[in-house]
Amino acid sequence: MLELRPNCECCDRDLPPESDQALICSYECTFCASCAEQRLGGICPNCGGNLVARPIRPAARLLKDPASSRRVLKATGCAKQG
Repeated sequence: MLELRPNCECCDRDLPPESDQALICSYECTFCASCAEQRLGGICPNCGGNLVARPIRPAARLLKDPASSRRVLKATGCAKQG
């Protein structure tokens, strides 16, 4: 089950579970659409995998399986790729 992490690892922007601005890699590294496109070129800086839209869990399901509250932030931020 996806964690649905609450923030962008680059800029720390809040990404609530219903956000359509969250992108993830296969390891669930999470980035906002702006950082993913403008800084990362659609590639995860941690694993090199592609970033895709994070699915939105229906609100009723969040009651049983809540989103994670653990914030992950790259200490050095994300350098612009390319």
